[in-house]
Amino acid sequence: MSELSSKSKYHMKKEIISRLHRQFEDYAHTENAVEYWSARELQFLLGYTEWRNFLDVIEKATIACKASKHAASDHFVDVNKMVDLGSRSQREVSDIKLTRYACYLIAQNGDSRKEEIAFAMNYFAVQTRKMELVEKRIAEWERLQAREKLTKSEKELSRLIYERGIDERGFGRIRSKGDASFFGGVKTEKMKKKLNVPSGRPLADFLPTISIKAKDFATEITNTQVAQQNLLTELAVTKEHVKNNKDVRNILINRKIIPEKLPAAEDVKKLERRLKADQKRLDKGF
Repeated sequence: MSELSSKSKYHMKKEIISRLHRQFEDYAHTENAVEYWSARELQFLLGYTEWRNFLDVIEKATIACKASKHAASDHFVDVNKMVDLGSRSQREVSDIKLTRYACYLIAQNGDSRKEEIAFAMNYFAVQTRKMELVEKRIAEWERLQAREKLTKSEKELSRLIYERGIDERGFGRIRSKGDASFFGGVKTEKMKKKLNVPSGRPLADFLPTISIKAKDFATEITNTQVAQQNLLTELAVTKEHVKNNKDVRNILINRKIIPEKLPAAEDVKKLERRLKADQKRLDKGF
C-alpha cells in the first residue's frame, strides 16, 4: 500500500510539473523579439490570490534586481491594460511586463512552500542560466575575434613599415613604445610580469577584450596615417603610434577605465581550444 501511495505521489508530481510547464509556456508573450510575462497573469500562475500580496513579492524582486547591478526598468515595465468585468464592461488596471530574469527574481522571493513557486524557481533558474551561458559564450567569441583583428592590424603595420625600410626590430620598438603610452608609461615587459604572462607569449593574449579592441583601434589609426601621410622613418611612425595609443587611452580614462589596472583575462589559446571543443560537441548533437 505504501509503495502504491509513493507511486501515486510521484505520478501526481509529474502531472503538476507538466501542467505548470505548459501554463508558463502558454502565458509567455513576445514584443520586439523580447519574451515577457504579465504580472497579473503570473500572480495566478504562482498561486497568489491577492494582487497586493503579490506586489510585495515584486517589490522584493525589484530590490534584488538593483542589488545585482541590473537596471530594474529593463526588467519591470509598468503598463496599464483593460480587463473584463462582466456584462460587457471593462476597467483599466495597472500591470507590469516582466522579463524572464524578473520572473526568476520574483520566484526567488516568493513563498517556496507553494508548488507553483517551487516549480517557477527551477523553471526560470534553468532558462536564465541558459541565457547566461549564451551571453558568456558570445563574450568569449567576441574576445577571440578581437584578438584576431589586432593580429591582422599589427601585421598590416609591420607590412607598411617594412616597405619603408624598417625591419622587425624597428617594428618591435614601435609596438613597445605604443604599449607604454597605452598603459600609462608601464612598459610591455612590466605589464607581462604583472599579468603573469608566460615567457615568449604576447601580452595581448592575456588582455581583456576592451584593451584588445582599444589597441586594435590605435593600430588601425596608425596604419591609416602611415599610408596617408607617407611616414617614412621609424621616428615618424613611432611618434604617430604613441600619439594614437595615448589618445585611445584618454578615451578610456575619461570613462574611468584604466588599462594597466584591469585584471588579466583567460589565455586566448586556451579559450580558442575550449570553444573549438564546444563546437565539436555541438556538431555531434550534444
